[in-house]
Amino acid sequence: MTSDAPAAPPRIEPATLKDIPTIIQLAEATWEPTYRFIISREQLEYMYRVIYTSASLKRQMAEQHHTFLLAYVAGEPAGFASFSPLPAEEDGGTGYKLHKIYVLPTKQGQGLGLHLIEAVENATRQAGGKFLDLNVNRYNPAIAFYERRGFARQREVDVPIGPYFMNDYIMRKEL
Repeated sequence: MTSDAPAAPPRIEPATLKDIPTIIQLAEATWEPTYRFIISREQLEYMYRVIYTSASLKRQMAEQHHTFLLAYVAGEPAGFASFSPLPAEEDGGTGYKLHKIYVLPTKQGQGLGLHLIEAVENATRQAGGKFLDLNVNRYNPAIAFYERRGFARQREVDVPIGPYFMNDYIMRKEL
């Protein structure tokens, strides 16, 4: 017998340094499917090694003040997001940046990304944030998701990452 009742909302919790192995596990399952049709395998592997080592994630949390949120479905980790304040000299101290939002491929299309982005928006509002920026690859189908959430394209940027470039839009949502 099936139920038309909506699935229980995910549990979303702040991550700590002890959650780094879980974040790495989620990244391993989401990174390649997200980018394989957008960037070369060499760039994909290089960027992954730069961003998702234990040392890099620890630096992001401890030194760069990234807040990570983990989403759990039925008690199992299913996605994550990270965000941080923008440097005060860039915006007077009222802006935040969404750095990452990833959902396991098997859990996509179930509203988990929506719950994660709402949790980020709520946390940034509570911290006094007036807007939320993000970078998204100009060929990433997630652009439509962000636009439905009220983000608008601000400008194009080419961000150097080692010997590669990410060809992104910067998108912004006023909070």
